[in-house]
Amino acid sequence: MSVPLPVSVLVVDDHPVFRAGMATVLTDLPDVRVVGEASDGAEAVAAAGRLRPAIVLMDLRMPNVNGLEATARITTAHPDIAVLILTMDEDDDSVFAALRVGARGYLLKEADGADVHRALLGVARGEAVFGPRIAQRVLSHFSVPPAARSPLPFPHLTDRERETLDLISRGLDNASIARRLSLSEKTVRNRVSDVLAKLHARSRTEAAALARDAGLGHPGGSA
Repeated sequence: MSVPLPVSVLVVDDHPVFRAGMATVLTDLPDVRVVGEASDGAEAVAAAGRLRPAIVLMDLRMPNVNGLEATARITTAHPDIAVLILTMDEDDDSVFAALRVGARGYLLKEADGADVHRALLGVARGEAVFGPRIAQRVLSHFSVPPAARSPLPFPHLTDRERETLDLISRGLDNASIARRLSLSEKTVRNRVSDVLAKLHARSRTEAAALARDAGLGHPGGSA
């Protein structure tokens, strides 16, 4: 597949030094053009709509709107824009949540400039691109026979996130969930945000409906 060059890229990361450094590395490449930067997911969504880059290079853990939610919003509103995750998070939950919301690739921040360059060009060609350790996780997941996989609903959620989703589906607000789980309301807000992003749900109501359809939120449901 031929790729129009240079490939336009939006760099998204909440750490200004890392973001500026990555933008500098990419700017020096003849076949890549950095069209903008964003410091959180909300800025990324707005910039993606305004600048229409070919690829968004996206961090996951950011304030306000995290990378998962931003990826979901961008891929839904602009299917022609690809998202390549560049993060420190290599746990299965993060990897598969990113893929479920539409990310085309997943790299760790230990990747050097040449790795990121190759990944950007690969994603621009329509390929799915993963760093070596992430690729091994993906292959391992799909090598497990379906019957041996977890029967729990929403296996890409952590146990704590599934517990929170169950309480959302029972109609509890954040304050009630915080009391039930002995957590701060801020922690609950962050966890609810992660759950919505992983489910690609636009609201608590939509997430609750998905949960009830899967058997949560009523006696006998998983919690």
